[in-house]
Amino acid sequence: MPGSVPLPSTRAEDAEAPPVAVTGPGHALRVALLMAGSCLPVLGAVLIAPVLPRMEDHFASSPGAKALVPLALTVPALALALLAPFAGVIVDRLGRKRLLVVATALYALFGTAPLWLDSLGAIIASRVLVGVTEAAIMTCCTTLIGDYYSGRRRVRYLALQTMCASASATAFLLLGGAVGAAGWRVPFWVYAVSLLLAPLMAVALPSPFPRAKRDGRTAADGPPAGAERPRPFRRRRLAGICALTFFGGTVFYTVPVEMAYLLDDLGVQNSGAVGLATAVASAATVAGAVLFTRLRRSPETVLPTVLGLCAVGFGVMCLAGNAPLLVVGAVLNCLGTGMLLPALLTGAMSRLAFADRGRGTGLWTAAFFGGEFVCPLVLLAVEPAVGGLAGAVGVLGLVTGAVAVGLWAAGRAGAGEAGTPASENGTHAVPGQPA
Repeated sequence: MPGSVPLPSTRAEDAEAPPVAVTGPGHALRVALLMAGSCLPVLGAVLIAPVLPRMEDHFASSPGAKALVPLALTVPALALALLAPFAGVIVDRLGRKRLLVVATALYALFGTAPLWLDSLGAIIASRVLVGVTEAAIMTCCTTLIGDYYSGRRRVRYLALQTMCASASATAFLLLGGAVGAAGWRVPFWVYAVSLLLAPLMAVALPSPFPRAKRDGRTAADGPPAGAERPRPFRRRRLAGICALTFFGGTVFYTVPVEMAYLLDDLGVQNSGAVGLATAVASAATVAGAVLFTRLRRSPETVLPTVLGLCAVGFGVMCLAGNAPLLVVGAVLNCLGTGMLLPALLTGAMSRLAFADRGRGTGLWTAAFFGGEFVCPLVLLAVEPAVGGLAGAVGVLGLVTGAVAVGLWAAGRAGAGEAGTPASENGTHAVPGQPA
């Protein structure tokens, strides 16, 4: 039976003095660096997509090129998903800032390596290393947002992280296509931008400390009266939200990955029209993230509604007989996914103390990017049974709707057990969470 877990009161958190300044040029630079760092994994995921055909032509004589060249695009996400939990452990042991600066510098080294490598196997290996640095960067940036901010500020900046990642995906696709006209290797120069970010991060990002240390207590002082003794990190605390995040990653990436194929099935093959439709859907994701920052309910209480909206969008896409209706469905779905990602992330953050935040964020990041990686594989596996991609999207919509109903029912059951409405006292049911 799902238990209920109280979220910290937003108003109470906002009333506390934040550990860092929340106004002024230093604050603006700090936020800009965290958002830029959060966009680097997106850069790795989409930048070279437009040049894959030319890259495949270049390595046509290499054994297995047809399978290995697309792997150059997707393998960083797989490496990120597999290694993010380990990055989280290192974050908690060695410190967020130090790891972030080192990983951001190495990102440029590994990202630009294909400029000089002539072996397809070596390029794939360098892309794996890009994924390793992305795991560290994404985990550190998200953890630092949780360290620096709380309450509504944390919600706002985690939603901003989603907005920046969504908007940058479209921008990087356009950039990769534009510079790729000069040769398939040229887009790899863009990875060098992280060399500008690393020194700025070293100077502008303060090293966060636990609240006890900020209040003047040290380890020698011992815990304050009534405080809990330190305990090992409990993975079960995040099991439910991480399972939901894995599913959410699949839902989130369906439209970006499959939109071009769905349009092609409807007879739309003009690349400009496909790009415009994808950009409109991406804008809806940004709008959803903005809308999320305006919500006053605790993040997880909105999940059933958000997933329901995603399911409706999938349903419209499945039944669409023309491109305009397909775009309408994609917009509805992406409006939901724009709220889905920050809702899942803020829900996970609310469970994590300072000492656990790196490991918890690493697990969450692994779950999300794992869902991203399996997204096309899941739809590909379902396609033969339902007669095409549109049918597979429809099946995903049905499953999404079922998950939404399940979360709603769990929330109602948790509220009934507590004898109070789920929205009161910041309490809500969390699937898979022990009472």
